[in-house]
Amino acid sequence: MFTGGGAVPFKLAPDHHWLDKRALESAVVTMMYLLLLTLCVGDILADPQLDDHWHLWKSWHSKDYHPKEEVWRRTVWEKNLKKIELHNLEQSLGKHSYRLGMNHFGDMTNDEFRQVLNGYKQGPDRRVKGSLFMEPNFLLVPKQVDWRDMGYVTPVKDQGLCGACWAFSTTGALEGQQFRKTGQLVSLSAQQLVDCSRPEGNRGCSGGLMDQAFQYVKDNNGLDSEKAYPYVGTDDQPCHYDPDYNSANDTGFVDIQSGKEHTLMKAVAAVGPVSVAVDASHESFQFYQSGIYYETNCSSEQLDHGMLVVGYGYEAKDDTKKYWIVKNSWSEKWGIQGYIHMAKDRQNHCGIATAASYPLV
Repeated sequence: MFTGGGAVPFKLAPDHHWLDKRALESAVVTMMYLLLLTLCVGDILADPQLDDHWHLWKSWHSKDYHPKEEVWRRTVWEKNLKKIELHNLEQSLGKHSYRLGMNHFGDMTNDEFRQVLNGYKQGPDRRVKGSLFMEPNFLLVPKQVDWRDMGYVTPVKDQGLCGACWAFSTTGALEGQQFRKTGQLVSLSAQQLVDCSRPEGNRGCSGGLMDQAFQYVKDNNGLDSEKAYPYVGTDDQPCHYDPDYNSANDTGFVDIQSGKEHTLMKAVAAVGPVSVAVDASHESFQFYQSGIYYETNCSSEQLDHGMLVVGYGYEAKDDTKKYWIVKNSWSEKWGIQGYIHMAKDRQNHCGIATAASYPLV
């Protein structure tokens, strides 16, 4: 058996000092196979210098694996860590406007991440349309707005391993409009949307659309509070809406003209937090930590993740560096305590204004 480090024995043809042609070909193939095997094995060998970091990361994020799975997850984690370090080195040299950081998604490949976390489903699923946003006359649009400061925004939630981003985007927009109307800020049930809005076209943890969720709330004449109908992060239970705990309703929803960031800015300034969809498919989004997110490969049409714009602003020392303040549903462990600053007025970057809407209350 070949154990590495030594020469592969070639079989000599009888009565000849030269290698038999077939034996030579076989030996070359064997050597190539062994070289590839060595490279593959080397690729999955853990770096012992990272042992303490790995165990600390597992403990911090309460990760527990089967021994065989741990080898694979450790490999993925190390590859992601190297990419993060390279990006941050480039950022320190001025190549990027944002930094990355290792987070609780560190053991997931980007394919896994997109399939599990990004649940905005565009295309033929879209069955309903709202009224078109009419820009208010004589609106003086401020240079910066943050609805968190005015009490419109509930704490950051965690959708877990369920593609329910669309549901949290929906509840976030409805919470803001309900506060605007009543002065009461109540966390609303994303789980009810996951369990109950399939007739409107949503698919639970497999994805959905905010507009269809707004339509469900209208059709159902209400949405329970999160306290009464808590989030469990699965879609295998029946709908159990209880009208006794109804905490919000809507009469429809408004779609903002697609692709128009200036119109989105007016809507955010005039009415409050707005549901949006973005292209969040990139590793840079998976590990975003701080700064203004600008990803050169971002699409303004291929959208896969629902979020909530709660305001906009600019960097204190340079008002040309503008950003949207966007609330995510991946817990406070991600990004800027659960938020991301996405590049603003950069040709509808990542599709921030492609599919924006808010409910009518």
